[in-house]
Amino acid sequence: MTDTSKTARKSGHQKKESPFPTREEVAEFIRSSPTPVGKREIARAFDIRGDRRVALKGLIKDLERDGLVERKPGRSRKVTPPEGLPEVTVVQVAEIDEDGETIATPTSWRGEGPPPRIFMQPEKRGHPALDVGDRALVRLRRLDQETYEGRTIRRLDQRPAERVVGVISLTASGGLVSPADKRRSDDLFVRAEDLGGAESGELVVVDLPPGAGRQGRRPATVIDRLGDPEHPRSISLIAIHAQGIPTEFPKAAVEEAEAATLPSLSGREDLRHLPLVTIDGADAKDFDDAVFAEPDPEREGGWHIVVAIADVAHYVPSGSALDREALKRGNSCYFPDRVVPMLPEALSNGLCSLRPEEDRGCLAAHMWIGPDGTLHRKRFVRGLMRSDARLTYEQVQSARNGALDEATAPLVDTVIEPLYGAFAALAEARRERGTLELDLPERRIELDEAGRVRAIGERARLDSHRLIEEFMILANVAAAQTLEERRLPCLFRVHDSPDDAKVEALREFLEPLGYRLARTGLALPRNFSHLVASAHGRPEAQLVAEMVLRAQAQAIYSPDNIGHFGLALPRYAHFTSPIRRYADLTVHRGLVRGLGLGEDGSPDEELARLEEIGEHVSTTERRASAAERDASDRYLASFLAARIGEAAAGRISGVTRFGLFVKLDETGADGLVPISSLPDDFYVHDEHAHALVGRRWGLIYRLGARVTIRIVEADAVTGSTVFALTGAALEEGAELAFDGPGAPP
Repeated sequence: MTDTSKTARKSGHQKKESPFPTREEVAEFIRSSPTPVGKREIARAFDIRGDRRVALKGLIKDLERDGLVERKPGRSRKVTPPEGLPEVTVVQVAEIDEDGETIATPTSWRGEGPPPRIFMQPEKRGHPALDVGDRALVRLRRLDQETYEGRTIRRLDQRPAERVVGVISLTASGGLVSPADKRRSDDLFVRAEDLGGAESGELVVVDLPPGAGRQGRRPATVIDRLGDPEHPRSISLIAIHAQGIPTEFPKAAVEEAEAATLPSLSGREDLRHLPLVTIDGADAKDFDDAVFAEPDPEREGGWHIVVAIADVAHYVPSGSALDREALKRGNSCYFPDRVVPMLPEALSNGLCSLRPEEDRGCLAAHMWIGPDGTLHRKRFVRGLMRSDARLTYEQVQSARNGALDEATAPLVDTVIEPLYGAFAALAEARRERGTLELDLPERRIELDEAGRVRAIGERARLDSHRLIEEFMILANVAAAQTLEERRLPCLFRVHDSPDDAKVEALREFLEPLGYRLARTGLALPRNFSHLVASAHGRPEAQLVAEMVLRAQAQAIYSPDNIGHFGLALPRYAHFTSPIRRYADLTVHRGLVRGLGLGEDGSPDEELARLEEIGEHVSTTERRASAAERDASDRYLASFLAARIGEAAAGRISGVTRFGLFVKLDETGADGLVPISSLPDDFYVHDEHAHALVGRRWGLIYRLGARVTIRIVEADAVTGSTVFALTGAALEEGAELAFDGPGAPP
């Protein structure tokens, strides 16, 4: 027998080697061991022999370097999990991110640096979803040095009161309400005496008191009946009531609005000779700003610009019933089928709406700019104006392009061309200071006469839109400067620079795609704009813009000025929309007081409360945005409900531990692909790579990957949509790599 045959026979009797363990498997073994372990114990547990022990040694060093394990003090070669949070601890929900992940932090943290983040698992049926501010006792599983996974054991306390919208089903003892909030999976019990006349199948609003009720349920009380949940008008009502947005004005506020009268010319500048025009969307109901421009005779290439704003401060005195209700609402809310205004209709669509050929009181900013768009001089006046025309963005742009109609033909030379001349100078100033430019597409939901979705399209982005934006920005800057010069407190619109950690996360995400974000120096808005511009025309362009947006801080209202990062401006305040934003009304009152334009300026009490007011209106702004976004989701779901089973193309827009979110190309609708519906595998969420990685087959689902989905579910009441993947375009992000024979099932 030859040596070769002896070797072959010996090999044939050898035990087959076990698969080499992954990092996660070794880390889990160390975590679960009641005592420190060394290389010998790990090798024995995973049947690692021979040369493979060298690879194991390297793997343990990697885990130690990444902070997932630590070596015992002294000369011991054994390792243990790093000291961290106890397995069971109390947490408080800190945020719900853009992907719907519920992120909590421990209520007591004495370690160095920021507390670790805890990603909460979706709640089981019968357990209400945790919301921001909620506290819970949870069981933790460590993922790495700074993150944990948590599962709720029990909620520890409730908010003083919860308001829930849902569909009620009557039972023998009362009723059960299925919440319209897709994050809630628990039905709410209503006692018979608390039904308020509600009938089965109705959409209702219930109050949910704190504390526990019988059988673990908190009995709810029906406080409003909204009617048929299938009716198209119910879609926005769900979002409005779920966010607690007031819809009815107090009688005193309505009476004050209806008693208002047009101001006289006394003490005002007569602006009725100026050909001021309003430029708004075709479906706009209120017109609170009018514009005018002419060449500046004193500065070659310069422009004189007038922005006239409805004089809301004249009709809404501080401390009045109107003022109290406007502050309570904070802002108007806009939905595809309705507007929930900040002010009653007698003002918002009446005396404060700059209708053509009607006298209106206004607060106007006269501004003089140079050919480079620099603001050289400004003057605010209280005036009486008369709009020459109500124009739409499309009309103005068509006139600029040479297509005139009956309204624009007489205005093109005297009004429209000068507006574009001044706009060119302001656009140059914007480019020079380097603002953040994203230009993400905005979806437009069109409804038919019955209130059903007729079409979903992309809202056109025209130069006429940009023109009005630049005029409004200039007026806002002039208002902030004026109040600062007068040493009066001002409710600034502030936008902080992005958090370093978010910028670093953005950098890590972009580098594999071939984009580089400088590591040195301060983050500048122009750096992000250049990044977005470099992606223009490439398949991932929208994804890059969205990720840049996610990295930014949220703009708020505050009397402490830190500037506006996105606009690259040292001072900025909102002045141009007092019909729909309370912050603008405070700026109007400040200007009236500071410039001696009347007796209805800011009182001392209001100026002393600007910080509190800023916090409140920042909150109501977020509330309105959430409601508007929720309503859009429900309209999109209603549109997709008639397309169950159809295929559609999109991109992976979010990656979470419980699945993928996919945004569809045609409609912009987002839907969940549950992790349970993906090809059979054990998936690990790689947070830094924004990917789900299959450990068995090597299939990777990465943020931004092109995919084809099938619509599985779409519910207009909850706004939830569920998709199933049918294919992925590997060249644009999804990856297939096989570590062994066969293929994923």
